[in-house]
Amino acid sequence: MTQPAIDSITGLAKREALDKLLEKAITGGEQGCLTLALCDIDQFLHINENFGHDGGDTVLKALADTMCGLKDATAIRYGGDEFAIVFNGLEREQAFLRLEALRAAVAEIKGLSVNGADKPISFTISVGLAAWPIDGGNQAELLRKADAALYRAKLGGRNKVMLAYEEKMVPKTAHFTATQLERLADLAKDQAIGEAVLLREALDDLLIKYVHGFQRIGLRSE
Repeated sequence: MTQPAIDSITGLAKREALDKLLEKAITGGEQGCLTLALCDIDQFLHINENFGHDGGDTVLKALADTMCGLKDATAIRYGGDEFAIVFNGLEREQAFLRLEALRAAVAEIKGLSVNGADKPISFTISVGLAAWPIDGGNQAELLRKADAALYRAKLGGRNKVMLAYEEKMVPKTAHFTATQLERLADLAKDQAIGEAVLLREALDDLLIKYVHGFQRIGLRSE
């Protein structure tokens, strides 16, 4: 079997490995579930501008090393400052907890230094995740959903983990009273967003509150 090409900076497998991994899991008839996360370094261009390419490489290595601490996961250099993480056999909510722990751990990295720089480098990441088969039935759809979730994380202020959503994940309006529906409509109007989007953001907030205090879940101890 041909070994995957390895990225010289991070030591992780390159994008081709992701294509093969997803193809094997989705079209190979494997049972269970698979969760894909796309991870992007926030404001990486500014890091390169302020610390040079050596600084950028230092950040890439630090993130890759931290990702390697994730249990039951395969980390891949997707391209540029973007990484992919595949959890095989892990439910979406479990993967969310581990990715939230990863995000928090990265934000706590201190003391990254580059020769000639007068201050250390710190950075954060944004993450979008989607699960097969609930979020996408094929490789292209799964990647699109994870990328859309990553985009929402960026728009939401960065340094976040966001889930992909299907309409069936949004609470049905039949479960709300008339008064609750009126309040929902008013809130959506005030924020100039759709009611479904507002409900989805509420679900994100609930998950983030749930993992507060469990930031190290899913990371191996040294």
